[in-house]
Amino acid sequence: MAVTLNHTIVPAADHRAAAHFFASVMGLPELPPAGRRGHFLPVRVNETLTLDFMTAPDAEGHHLAFDVDPETFDGILTRLRAAGIPYGNDPTEPDNGRTDHPLCARGLFFRDDSHNLYEVMSPQ
Repeated sequence: MAVTLNHTIVPAADHRAAAHFFASVMGLPELPPAGRRGHFLPVRVNETLTLDFMTAPDAEGHHLAFDVDPETFDGILTRLRAAGIPYGNDPTEPDNGRTDHPLCARGLFFRDDSHNLYEVMSPQ
């Protein structure tokens, strides 16, 4: 059996808001609450992976990076712009409005309110 990542926990000050923010920007489905007490809010990333958002009192931001096809990248960029969410090509300047990424043809970073840094990279 190949090793695949099933889920990862994403800490957030407000797991509901963070899950909704991420899902809406990325164009991904939010799933029903999970866990014994329903304390996780999963977002389906692909057939085998969910990001499970969990409220954490002193949430420290994480860096999560995604490879996407050009069409998906365009959709994400369109949603970021429409919502007025800052983005940029550098993790130290995720608000410079640029998409010329040093590791791929186009890429960007954006943050949520819990300081999670999302990176989106496209080969074209």
